[in-house]
Amino acid sequence: MRQGGRSRLFSKEIFSWCLYDFANSSYSAVMATVIFPVYYVNTIVGNEAGLGDLWWGRAISLSMAFVAVSSPFIGGIADYGGLRKRFLIGYSMLTILSVVLMFVLQPGMVLTGFLLIVIANIGLEGGLVFYNSYLPVIADRQHQGRVSAWGFGIGYIGSFAALIMALPFVKADMLSLVWPLVAVFFLVFAMPAFINLPGDRKEKDDNRGIVEAAIYNARQTLGSLRALLKERELRRFLIAYFIYEDGVNTVIVFSSIFAASTLNFNNTELIYLFMTVQVTAFAGAMLMARPIDMWGPKKVIIISLILWSAIAIVSYFVTAKGEFFVVATTAGFGLGTVQAASRAFFAGFIPPGRESEYFGVYSMIGKTSAILGPLLFGMTSAYFRSQRPAIVSISVFFTVGLILLLRVKSPHERPI
Repeated sequence: MRQGGRSRLFSKEIFSWCLYDFANSSYSAVMATVIFPVYYVNTIVGNEAGLGDLWWGRAISLSMAFVAVSSPFIGGIADYGGLRKRFLIGYSMLTILSVVLMFVLQPGMVLTGFLLIVIANIGLEGGLVFYNSYLPVIADRQHQGRVSAWGFGIGYIGSFAALIMALPFVKADMLSLVWPLVAVFFLVFAMPAFINLPGDRKEKDDNRGIVEAAIYNARQTLGSLRALLKERELRRFLIAYFIYEDGVNTVIVFSSIFAASTLNFNNTELIYLFMTVQVTAFAGAMLMARPIDMWGPKKVIIISLILWSAIAIVSYFVTAKGEFFVVATTAGFGLGTVQAASRAFFAGFIPPGRESEYFGVYSMIGKTSAILGPLLFGMTSAYFRSQRPAIVSISVFFTVGLILLLRVKSPHERPI
């Protein structure tokens, strides 16, 4: 690929990479955030005593724990064996097939639903390790902030499109048909990435067998993790990211459940609400794409965390649907911004040729943070039989993460 200029920034690889975010956002919006969580919590399990929240929190935490433990190992294997693209496709197909199987779920099938959620989420989050690792490969460092933001922005368009697709079936009370439609949506729009992203290429000559190579690379990855954490500024960033990303993940996982269970949103109202959120999230990602590169990602993350801290506190006092509508749409503006800026910030620390390995660690940190928040929310909700004490705790993640981030120095930032 040619270096620099518009040919580099507006390449087929970058477009296909962004379109993958469009594809997987159908799962994120419908299956992980808006429609399926409410269906599983209230219909499959029943949430009168907070048991639905507890089971959903367990499913998300278990799947994130698996990805957190496996990502740095598998990322190292991908770098060493030239398997990045095959892992991306394999994990994606795991999600797609699991979502298709959700068609059979009926009320009371708690464990079956739990297992399918865990497998589907492992597929999505595991695939994102390799998706993220393409960013330093397809975009020059000076453009990574805006390309990262473009990916999230186009992803929000994908979420909007998937919710539009699901709306008629929700209104007709045909929810079981929504799940296979999401799987088809994911597959169709992921195909350009499967075809156009740089192909697998083994960077090192190695005569080891696959098991021996896997063990070797697992050891190498653990060594890389230890070495990576010895870099003071990178370690500081990862600790801050661990804290504030916990808040982000918990909001994503439980926002629709809170709206449905505490504020009595019905499915149609939830779709309209989150369609609006996708619009504001897209606007935030696009408006802040250039500032991420101009100001440096740290300043953009700080602004976003201040916004999210305020929103988490305000949400505790919300009692009306209209009030929550305003709060949620405002939160959407900061969602794409904080995610895009965080990914760009971390990419600046990565040496060439070690993208999958480093992003494996990045994923491990992010997914580990997603273990504690959802589990804590579910347990708190079940204990108090109310979601309000659970939601107020989220502000702590953003506040502590912000304080820790202020101590991080980044050599690639430029002053405003």
